[in-house]
Amino acid sequence: MIDAHVHFWRYSARDHAWIGPAESALRRDFLPDDLAPSLRSSGVSGCVAVQAAQSLLETEFLLDLADRHAFIESVVGWVDLTAPDLPRVLERFARRPKFSGVRHFVQDEPDPEFLLRDDVLRGLRELGHFDLTFEFLVRPAQLPAATRVARMLPELHFVLDHLGKPDVSRHAREPWTSLVRELASCPNVTAKVSGLVTEAGRGWKREDFAYYVDEALSAFGRERLVIGSDWPVCTLVSDYAEVLELARRLMGD
Repeated sequence: MIDAHVHFWRYSARDHAWIGPAESALRRDFLPDDLAPSLRSSGVSGCVAVQAAQSLLETEFLLDLADRHAFIESVVGWVDLTAPDLPRVLERFARRPKFSGVRHFVQDEPDPEFLLRDDVLRGLRELGHFDLTFEFLVRPAQLPAATRVARMLPELHFVLDHLGKPDVSRHAREPWTSLVRELASCPNVTAKVSGLVTEAGRGWKREDFAYYVDEALSAFGRERLVIGSDWPVCTLVSDYAEVLELARRLMGD
């Protein structure tokens, strides 16, 4: 089993400004040796390290970690999609065999159509030249733009993080359900069953997630769904083993 979504970082208040006061437990370093025992005890053989800061230095940092730790199967880093020198940056990273994709904090962009900007689309097309994926870190309001981009760039493989962040805490179904089904109609999109416990908050119950996972299974099918823990963010409301077991049970059901 591969955990498709984990993070590693050396904490920096500047680089990790998204970690607010309510998440103060995350304001420290989280490194591979911290995660390795949980992987072993949960029967997980490897993981995908995903960016947590919008920095080329962090991408280098993750790739260096992957070189030193065999259980880090691949790295989804960050690049500036709008940078004039993007092809040169991608060519440099593409020499690293575990560099597999790119993610951007689209969820924090004030423009809900950020993904449709001409300069962003040019950058996304460059990813395709290097056979890289792009991960959608979006909220429901940004799903329409993600769907349009996925249809415009059928040659590029996209991954939807955290099932598009449904509002689990309020048990909201629409417009998330309709929007996710539209995105799932694009065959070049895979989705991650990840991050849901964080959206639910403390005191979550297994039944809180059944609707969202059932809808994802119906829309994407098992062949286009993967499981991710979102460690260490998940530790705010649970522990690693519990999150993995929850995902396994939901998918098994």
